[in-house]
Amino acid sequence: MSPELTILVINAVFVGFAYGFAYPMLRVRTMNRLALFDLIIGSAALILAGLLYYGSGIRFSMILFDTNWLFFSLVTMALIEIIPATLYMRRHGISMMDDPE
Repeated sequence: MSPELTILVINAVFVGFAYGFAYPMLRVRTMNRLALFDLIIGSAALILAGLLYYGSGIRFSMILFDTNWLFFSLVTMALIEIIPATLYMRRHGISMMDDPE
């Protein structure tokens, strides 16, 4: 499996876990709470990618340019998460503008 595909799979698994299992179990659903748990789960995905590729010197293709594992992981995680996050926030009435917490 290519390094790019490995990181994409890692990110997809963590996003799938977050929005399919962890976030639906939250009792309090606010933007701040979602951001906190997203930081934790995103950090775990970055740590796993770092364990695999930190210091390896492998370059990752972002179609128009090559980059390191960290930037590739962050960008692809954000892109993978856009649709599930939007659907989850709509379903649970979470607003990005104001937080009652």
